[in-house]
Amino acid sequence: MKIKLLILPFFLLLSFSLFAQESVEKTGTPKAEIKLTYLDSIKKTFVKDDLAACVDSLWLKELSNLDIFNNLSDDIQNINMDVQVDYELPTELLKARLQEMDEKSPFHIEYNQGLENIIKSFLKNRKRSFERLMAVSEYYFPLFEEAFDKQNVPLEIKYLAVVESALNPKAVSRVGATGLWQFMYQTGKQYGLKIDSYVDERSDPLKASEAAAQYMKNMYAIFGDWDLVLASYNSGPGNVAKAIRRSGGQQNYWNIRKNLPKETQGYLPAFLATMYIYEYHKEHGIKPERAPIKQFATDTVMIKRQMSFKQISELIDIPVAQLQILNPSYKLNIVPAYKDQTHFLRLPQDKMAVFTSNESKIYAYVDREANLRERPFQIVRPIVSQDSVNTFQRLAQAKVRYYRVKRGDNLSTIAQKYDVAVDDLKKWNNIKGNKVAYGKNLKINGVEAEEKSSAIAKVEIDKKGIQKDSLASSTASFYVVQKGDNLSNIAKKFNVTVADIQDWNKLTTKNLPLGMALQVVKNPTNKEEVAIVTPERKDIQYMVQKGDNLSNIAKKFGATLEDLKQWNNLTSNAIALGSSIIVAKNEIAIVTNKASVASFKKKDDYSNPTSKEVEYYVKKGDSLYSISKKYPGVTIADLKKWNNIKSEELKPGMKLKING
Repeated sequence: MKIKLLILPFFLLLSFSLFAQESVEKTGTPKAEIKLTYLDSIKKTFVKDDLAACVDSLWLKELSNLDIFNNLSDDIQNINMDVQVDYELPTELLKARLQEMDEKSPFHIEYNQGLENIIKSFLKNRKRSFERLMAVSEYYFPLFEEAFDKQNVPLEIKYLAVVESALNPKAVSRVGATGLWQFMYQTGKQYGLKIDSYVDERSDPLKASEAAAQYMKNMYAIFGDWDLVLASYNSGPGNVAKAIRRSGGQQNYWNIRKNLPKETQGYLPAFLATMYIYEYHKEHGIKPERAPIKQFATDTVMIKRQMSFKQISELIDIPVAQLQILNPSYKLNIVPAYKDQTHFLRLPQDKMAVFTSNESKIYAYVDREANLRERPFQIVRPIVSQDSVNTFQRLAQAKVRYYRVKRGDNLSTIAQKYDVAVDDLKKWNNIKGNKVAYGKNLKINGVEAEEKSSAIAKVEIDKKGIQKDSLASSTASFYVVQKGDNLSNIAKKFNVTVADIQDWNKLTTKNLPLGMALQVVKNPTNKEEVAIVTPERKDIQYMVQKGDNLSNIAKKFGATLEDLKQWNNLTSNAIALGSSIIVAKNEIAIVTNKASVASFKKKDDYSNPTSKEVEYYVKKGDSLYSISKKYPGVTIADLKKWNNIKSEELKPGMKLKING
């Protein structure tokens, strides 16, 4: 009986909890939809690799840490080999170990009190630094050994990079020596290392190591002694030669040491002390830290488009810091793309798999990012305040377009294509989620109305249908707000006040939305001359002149070679003299429609648009194309004709006639 009484409440409690859970599932609030960016959408199509990248961020920090380099450099420059150091290392044991090292090395490794003092100093004060350096050396030493082996240079010279740069490819000395092997600018150039605004191969581990190996080989051909080769690497062969002469012709490093520059006097001992600590680190309780990635676990890929570390990081999910460590020769965090040279990107193998599997998509993303940048000679597309947009949306006849969904499409890419919002696409087509079916026809609303709403005239009509005021005539000037603009710099640009701009555009705040068109010139007071100015999208044509080629035309008009070829259906770079080609696609040309307001005044009251002559003085950076854009309706051919100009070249200060 007691069991029955206990079972009943249990089942009631269980059923209540299940019912409550079901109710929550049914009535729970829906999850907010996450809007996908173009980057997200392209990454969703990436071919994935199952290998996981696990790179210790502390190790990355260690690779880029300059503290050890600075401290070690100070030690070598200020070292005093005559000061004895209290450290437990029997002299006889040290002599035996140095003898073992000498037997296996082409260097003259002999015991002396000064060398013992440096070894003990490093063991006492720098044990922690060597633990960290030994972890980093697991990445670099195999690369050094390969370069030295090719030139038949002693492999022990790999320890010299520890003394030179503390294995930091970004290390720069007080005199400008750079990289793992601390090449000076002229020496780097002499040994074939490229140094320009984007690239400094003195910081490239592979190429700098090859140059260092070649240098060592050349110096050995001169001195015939590896100790003197190292001395010449630090101070230059000239200083070593002077030290030999000042020492009466002696050619042993320890005999000429006192006649070498001060920092070189401690250079070879520091190298030998470093070699000893690496060889006998276990005996002294030095435990190297872990190196999560090694040279053989990375690979390189040739880059075909200029791209930034930030773009690569976003696309394949790799920290920018790791890209900097693996590719230290790129000074601006950008992998450039030169026409006649190749550049390579080093990546961990798992990230290399992602990059190479999705290379075409990655370049498509980079090209899209490049096309979004502002270009020179870009035609400004005027956009007016909201009141004007509403006026012209009523005047313009809305146009509806349809788009059939293709394979690989998603709402984000379609919205990007038509420059509309994803939410609008969903609203126009009654789409609930983020998926769209292949083959479905999507409605794109109001394209023409949106284009026409970019007009630079604002017309107010009273109840009788008569124009009450003309807020813009054909001479009105508007400016489209760009990224980084504010009211102050725009006012300064057009020599007006902030208050003027706020008054003319009825602004109640200083915040400016990107793309908004601001009136920046006060409107004329003559209200009788009225013109409705509307934008019309046209292809801009250019007639090929003598000396032109597709490349310089593209540069002149801020386009790319691919753009020009696509717009003009060209299969090669060849163009015929006198032919007309499209140099800008679907740009806004300003068209004045005076007929639309002809009912407001007599026809013969209109002035002749070509009756007024304007003088324009050429400024630095001007071209015939940019000047023609300042005067609606004026073409490059007009400017040439009016001013008897035969070529495209203009000189600053030159006076041009603008007829009308």
